[in-house]
Amino acid sequence: MFVGLEIRSDSILAIRLDENGTVTARALRDGRTGMVAADAAKEVADGTTRRMGGAARSGEPLASLVTAAAKALRVDQPATVSTGAAIALSEQWQGAARGANHVVALSIDEHVHAGVVTNGQVLNGAHGSAADAAWLALNPVERDDYRKLGCLEAEISEKGIARRLVWRVKTGDHSRALDLAGSIGAITMTHVLDAARGGDGVSISVLRDTARYIGMAIANLVAVVDPEVVVLGGAIAGAGDLLLEPSRIEAVRRMSPRTVPRIVVSALGDDAAAIGAARAAMLQA
Repeated sequence: MFVGLEIRSDSILAIRLDENGTVTARALRDGRTGMVAADAAKEVADGTTRRMGGAARSGEPLASLVTAAAKALRVDQPATVSTGAAIALSEQWQGAARGANHVVALSIDEHVHAGVVTNGQVLNGAHGSAADAAWLALNPVERDDYRKLGCLEAEISEKGIARRLVWRVKTGDHSRALDLAGSIGAITMTHVLDAARGGDGVSISVLRDTARYIGMAIANLVAVVDPEVVVLGGAIAGAGDLLLEPSRIEAVRRMSPRTVPRIVVSALGDDAAAIGAARAAMLQA
């Protein structure tokens, strides 16, 4: 058995996986400390646990949390990968990109994650931040949030989507998203999506711009990596009815016809990164 951890912004997800890729246990714990990581790992582990791995956002400290969990399980040399790389690994192994040799994953939630797997190997780069799509420069305007978060994350993360809707409301546009939220400060991406599904023009416009950014990001990643499959996860998967096809159209319009990959939605959902962390441990064993 193998254990995979995903270190999230305010919680830790742990899964236990058998050699066939079946999830046999799952635990989600609030907090981001070594003790939380160890407790989550112990909750899913059993006496047959052989290896473990951990995944976290590119650039975030990871080793201490994964080491604490590994010590709790008495496991040596845990594997560590970025969240984006873990998603790419899991989707290539058991998900929407199964059987492909060259895979890019792009996932959107509170943050933007991306990863590349080519010939079964994760592309890490010099600092472990290869394919850190959050920092793709897609707008020539200079802004403070671009410098803090990266251009793509500032525009299409969950908070970025909500922020762009708020800007529209503050300029005088009326949106059903505001009615759903109750106050301008309470607007979330979910309100934008629900309003768009209800025909709200401002929310639809915000999501149309979101799809443009996603499409440009895909096109840029494809130009560099030339994958067979691009897997979209997180908020994109959850809002596939609104974002998948417009994003695909935008991406294809901006890339060479010689390099158009399959663009698909994640098949592993919320567990993808933790499964990928466990997969990294398997490959390291």
